[in-house]
Amino acid sequence: MADGNAPAPPYQDSPLQSHRYAIKSSVHNTAASRRREQAIAIGKERREALMRAKRVCRTPLSGSNEVAVEDGDMVIDEEKAGLETRTAQAVEELKSSSSIQGKEAQKKKTEALRALRRLLSRSEVPPIEVAIKTGAVPLLVQYLSFGSSEEQLLEAAWCLTNIAAGQPEETKALLPALPLLIAHLGEKSSTLVAEQCAWAIGNVAGEGADLRSTLLAQGALLPLARLMLSNKGSTARTAAWALSNLIKGPDPKAVNELIKIEGVLNAIMRDLEKADEELATEVAWVVVYLSALSEKAVSLIVRSHVPQLLIARLLASENLQLLIPVLRGLGNLVAGDGYMVDSVLIVGNSITDQALASLIKCLKSDSRVLRKEASWALSNIAAGSFEHKKLIFTSEATPLLIHLLTSAQFDIRKEAAYTLGHVCVVPAGSTDPPNIITEHLVSIINGGALPGFVNLVRSADIECARLGLQFLELVMRGYPNGQGPALVERQDGIEAMERFQFHENEAMRNMANGLVDKYFGEDYGLDQ
Repeated sequence: MADGNAPAPPYQDSPLQSHRYAIKSSVHNTAASRRREQAIAIGKERREALMRAKRVCRTPLSGSNEVAVEDGDMVIDEEKAGLETRTAQAVEELKSSSSIQGKEAQKKKTEALRALRRLLSRSEVPPIEVAIKTGAVPLLVQYLSFGSSEEQLLEAAWCLTNIAAGQPEETKALLPALPLLIAHLGEKSSTLVAEQCAWAIGNVAGEGADLRSTLLAQGALLPLARLMLSNKGSTARTAAWALSNLIKGPDPKAVNELIKIEGVLNAIMRDLEKADEELATEVAWVVVYLSALSEKAVSLIVRSHVPQLLIARLLASENLQLLIPVLRGLGNLVAGDGYMVDSVLIVGNSITDQALASLIKCLKSDSRVLRKEASWALSNIAAGSFEHKKLIFTSEATPLLIHLLTSAQFDIRKEAAYTLGHVCVVPAGSTDPPNIITEHLVSIINGGALPGFVNLVRSADIECARLGLQFLELVMRGYPNGQGPALVERQDGIEAMERFQFHENEAMRNMANGLVDKYFGEDYGLDQ
């Protein structure tokens, strides 16, 4: 019988031979593409995590003299018609004030800007369409010029921020304003103005890849990155949020440039270690996109202190908005560079124990996203050395994963199955079946995992069905005393495999038919 130290018996010539890859290789061959796919889809997940891609600015920035909006100041939906009328009037007033000269001119211009900004920030549905149609954007661009007063710059940038938070076509109306918004990110502008302009740029970048490309072509990346280095928490937070929108892909060019900018990695470590949870959340999203889209960034990050800081945040926090990007970033690092598992998460080190404890914590979470991400991270750790497999096997993670495999949503079941499969095998030769760790396999089967794997075989998802077949092969080949086939039969595994008898996927058809022929042929049951 094969175990963790003994070689597996060689294959007989059969249709299975070229398809019985170790479960380990099937994950590592797809790890990079899965990270990229997740990065592209992450905008939707971010909204589900209450992290909107675009944000209306309703309250003044920290350090501003503007009075915060009270709940009673919000405009309710029933006032929509009146709100639109007042918005059109405010734009007309702004046009009129633009041509005024004399002592009171600057005051009137500022008041006109403030009136429009209040209308755009004190409604549950800001009157963006009316503001654009009545010509607000060109006027606001005029007030972004470097000759305007500090108050006018802030008010104009605030108006543009909220216009950019609108529908796609409304956001695109800001194209004429982008060069000045980017220019104000630099040292010539005050921190308040730079922060407000960063917020507007973040809203534009959050709209889509085309606008991100435009911003990058106009040079937004470097000044935003430098703004993230700020010691002022709200400024660093806004810049990090805008950066995460700007670099979210799918083109990896921006992240490859960002990781090379001096001070960026140090700022990430500073804020993950010492910042409040709001700033740490935005910085964690930057790590997510860096680690999802750039192999160079992954290599630099795993050799820094970032992994330890992510693990510490994962253990210490109960804030879902922070935990989601922290866990995703950690999962990307584990999947993206063998150094992370082999040289950082060394079995016996306290950091490895802390990482496992933090992932177990997430497996127990009520959050579907955390359960899925933790299972995915564990699957890549379990694809490491025998010591990593044993560490997971002997921990609380194993019964939790078995429970998820048999009861959780489909995407979580798949990740749990990968982890459990990895825990049971060590790789053999490139064309040989994996060596089975018998103790682990028996315990996982006795713990109730087999029905979950049989159900995967029935899945319409080919990747899941293949994973299920791989595990059934392990059971039939490796369970002691030749009892594997009988165990599979009792869980209706034969019926599950026979659904592939005439399947259009040749590889799956050959794999399933080969397993049935080998383990349930004419001689099956004669010695029982």
